[in-house]
Amino acid sequence: MSTTRPYPPGDRGPEPSGASGTPGGGAPTASASDGGVAVPTEPSGSSGPPGGGQVYRLSFDDQSGVVPLARDFTRQALYAWGWLPADTADRRAAAEDVLLVVSELVTNACLHAEGPDHLAITCDKKVIRIEVTDRGTGQPAPRTPHRAGRPGGHGMFIVQRLCLDWGVLRAADIAGKTVWAELGAPA
Repeated sequence: MSTTRPYPPGDRGPEPSGASGTPGGGAPTASASDGGVAVPTEPSGSSGPPGGGQVYRLSFDDQSGVVPLARDFTRQALYAWGWLPADTADRRAAAEDVLLVVSELVTNACLHAEGPDHLAITCDKKVIRIEVTDRGTGQPAPRTPHRAGRPGGHGMFIVQRLCLDWGVLRAADIAGKTVWAELGAPA
């Protein structure tokens, strides 16, 4: 069953998580100070990705229900970038893959790193990049051997299978890490 809505966020009232739609393709950000609601802002020239893509950022400060909040926020970005509504099965599958990877990365931060701090989503014409920042010290990795019939332990295996590439960034002077993953844009 698809979890992708057949309509843009906000068209049928507020999102259950408190996120709101941002039509028009701005680069929304959200933080605890605005109640977790995405607020459109213009991307700054220096912080944008190479190739001129837009960056959407979400802060999880003092938020609960972060996995559905992250999915709704990502869905807003997919609508703004024209990935949704999907006009073909391949485009719909690509959007659902992005939502699944976001869910897995945010869930892993919740389970293994005291929860996520930030989510950043970047899209250029060929690649979408997802970054989840947390304060954890662990090193995410797919469980080996992977046992498909057993519950749990599938998150990074799913990320590895769906993504073009993924990895972990650490800053020497900051506690925690950023787990990133890149998926190909739909044709």
